[in-house]
Amino acid sequence: MRTVTLILATLGLMSNLAWATPENPVEGAEYRTLSNPQPVSSVGKKIEVLEFFMYHCPACNMLEPELLAWVKKQGNNVEFKRIHVPHAGPKDAEAHLFLTLEAMQIEPAMHAKVLQTWHVEHQQLLTDDDNLIWAQKNGLDKAKFTGFYNSFSVISKLQNLASIAHTYQVESTPTIIVDGRYLSSMSMVDASNPGLAHINTSSLQVLDALVLKAQAGK
Repeated sequence: MRTVTLILATLGLMSNLAWATPENPVEGAEYRTLSNPQPVSSVGKKIEVLEFFMYHCPACNMLEPELLAWVKKQGNNVEFKRIHVPHAGPKDAEAHLFLTLEAMQIEPAMHAKVLQTWHVEHQQLLTDDDNLIWAQKNGLDKAKFTGFYNSFSVISKLQNLASIAHTYQVESTPTIIVDGRYLSSMSMVDASNPGLAHINTSSLQVLDALVLKAQAGK
């Protein structure tokens, strides 16, 4: 009897996957629901959208222009935030730079410059010295940048990033969390829809559907 149940469950999953599309995403295919939904910071009818990313991630860089356009198009429907995954652990220089720029309240303005450094200039920012040189090269005051970089607040957040990524069950980047409960990623969308010509567009179509789903649940 158990074997029959497992076969039926498998056939049901295969049936769901067969009907999965970016415009009509299916649980377990283009997205999944977190086992422990997380609190959100958005208020009212706004839906929180979190991007877990890394500066050096090619897919994150590839998605960036269309993701920004998507956020702009959503307007007051969403509250968008980024969280840098600490690829190298609690001393990850990339995440350290992100948190410093965030603490200085200039990260959104500097985001494209960091991506250009990595993906256009092919300059890797892998150490504290790399970050300091980059900051000065891009017009940031050395003393002010260093003060934020070494602050207790930034260091504490850096040490906690891995725990946050684990809590949200992030396994790859970019991963998007909608309303603290729905997780989708480019790798999930790609795996569920073999042969997609425009993975960026398809991934954002999934987000459209998940934002609507979250709004319906408000």
